[in-house]
Amino acid sequence: MLTQSHLYQEIHSQPNVLSQMLAQEAKAVQQLAKAMQAQDINHIVIAARGTSDNAARYAQYLLGAVNGLLVTLATPSLFSIYQQPPRFGKALVLGISQSGQSPDIVAVLTEAKRQGNLTAAITNVPDSNLAKAADYVIDLRAGVERSVAATKTYTTELAAIAMLSVALAKNQAMHDSLQQLPQLVATTLEQNAHMGDLVQRYRYMQHCVVIGRGFNYATAFELALKLKELTYTIVEPYSSADFLHGPLALIEPGFPVIAITPAGAVLPEMQNFLRTVKERGAEVIAVSNDADTLALARLPLTIPVVPEWMSPLVTIIPGQLFAMNLAHARDFDVDKPRGLRKVTETR
Repeated sequence: MLTQSHLYQEIHSQPNVLSQMLAQEAKAVQQLAKAMQAQDINHIVIAARGTSDNAARYAQYLLGAVNGLLVTLATPSLFSIYQQPPRFGKALVLGISQSGQSPDIVAVLTEAKRQGNLTAAITNVPDSNLAKAADYVIDLRAGVERSVAATKTYTTELAAIAMLSVALAKNQAMHDSLQQLPQLVATTLEQNAHMGDLVQRYRYMQHCVVIGRGFNYATAFELALKLKELTYTIVEPYSSADFLHGPLALIEPGFPVIAITPAGAVLPEMQNFLRTVKERGAEVIAVSNDADTLALARLPLTIPVVPEWMSPLVTIIPGQLFAMNLAHARDFDVDKPRGLRKVTETR
């Protein structure tokens, strides 16, 4: 039964996991924030792969929009293969990895340490090689993740980034909103409890695109990854702006477009985008908390009202459920996608 799978249990454990992480890692996050402020850090370089790289995209938007920090993504091959590491300058170098074992990510932090930079790690294994290379460690406290597809470790990575942003901003209203996150995720799981029935329409879907912009650009990439690794569907993520610059030609009648469209600053632009692709015959699947946007969709997936800066922690939940249930409808093993291992060590 699907409900007995590790993936099902891990997706539904997220409210409790997030609650625990928010409570137990607050001190560690505050210590890192104080160290950054003491060193007048204005730039962050993040090294990550896969799902963790998608979390890094969220950091680019959140830490940029709220904290005024320039956030760039490292190029690990420069460190591990070409052995030509760039100079970091006065940056925090942050490694994000569930396992903390990938040698190329560890190599970035090791070089940063050699250059005298402040280093930090966000990981689910606090005694990992990555953690040992870092000055500060934020433990995801997600527990063992047995399913190959990352779910609870992704949302806790996002939570760690959100906690750091709030600590740097010293914003009480943001802090109070973040404390509501576990209940918001629980509500989202309840609102999408019948996903098993909804995905039957897409059982034979061979390709689609996932569209997000702003804070939810990260969600587009993460949902596309989940669909690829669990359902073996050809899925490409785009921002709505980039999609209009060429890929729009893909759209034909019935082409599935999954849109991450919560209320916020980018919503009017996303609504215009949905009208454009619908005119070309696209079938829209929308993840939103806006009634007008949901009305544009063939398949509306509802989420609760949430501040836009926090929304990626909620919008990914219907996506996780969609990917899991579609894989199950296709009789795939949701815990062990073909050809994949839980820990991938790249060099």
